[in-house]
Amino acid sequence: MTDTDTRMPLSDLLSSMTPIDGGARVHITPDWLQGRAVYGGLSVALSLQATQNVIGDGLPPLRSVQTSFIGPATSEVDIYPQVVRQGKSTAFVTVDMYSDDKLAARTTFCFGKARESRLAIANHDAPAVPSVDACGAFFEGRDGRNAGPNFAQHFNSRLADGGLPVAAAEQPEFTVWLQHKDPASRESLVGLTALADALPPAAMACFGERAPISTMTWMFDVLQAAPSTVDGWWLCRSSAEYTEDGYSAQAMTIWNTVGELVVIGRQNIAIFY
Repeated sequence: MTDTDTRMPLSDLLSSMTPIDGGARVHITPDWLQGRAVYGGLSVALSLQATQNVIGDGLPPLRSVQTSFIGPATSEVDIYPQVVRQGKSTAFVTVDMYSDDKLAARTTFCFGKARESRLAIANHDAPAVPSVDACGAFFEGRDGRNAGPNFAQHFNSRLADGGLPVAAAEQPEFTVWLQHKDPASRESLVGLTALADALPPAAMACFGERAPISTMTWMFDVLQAAPSTVDGWWLCRSSAEYTEDGYSAQAMTIWNTVGELVVIGRQNIAIFY
């Protein structure tokens, strides 16, 4: 666990990104690691920031993200965005992240303009949970000590429903209020992207002891053109729907503080338990 005074806020990390030919380079400090590798949510957030830096502000709102975590990313990474297609209303951008000259992650962003539609359907109502102030800590665990990986210490967390990691729970589900400790990261889409993967895999609620995990793929849809919430708090839920043969498939959902659905996604995780 890194010391609080040595951690680099997300906003400072993003501003340290430097341009290279066709992309961007950034040195990732140890406080953003998950084990020995860079936290997956940060990898996607950096890819989104590099896209904004290299391609510019001419893209429509972000609608969908698909990421494959191909290998570990450590320390310094090079990120290369490329527009693969741009039409009148949508644009697809593929972003490759390299670490030690090896491909670490490949992300495809889909951007799309809003269009008129007669349909408005939302089938994922926000769960009835206590307010942030009425919930106990999540990453700090039952004993109040910081029990999460290094990157988790960049977030304030409150357990709203479900169990804690490695609690031998019957149900593989977490529902947690999350907020960036860095105030400058609470309002941006890049900040939300970095936070959206912060919960541990839901299957870990059923672990009886600590064991390794590794995210294989992550996809999510952004359901609002400009997501917003109060004081940077987001209600995040992860639920494992099927776990067998060392892999777990889970659903992921994020609401803002007034109960509006903001993000819905899926993840496949390799588990070694």
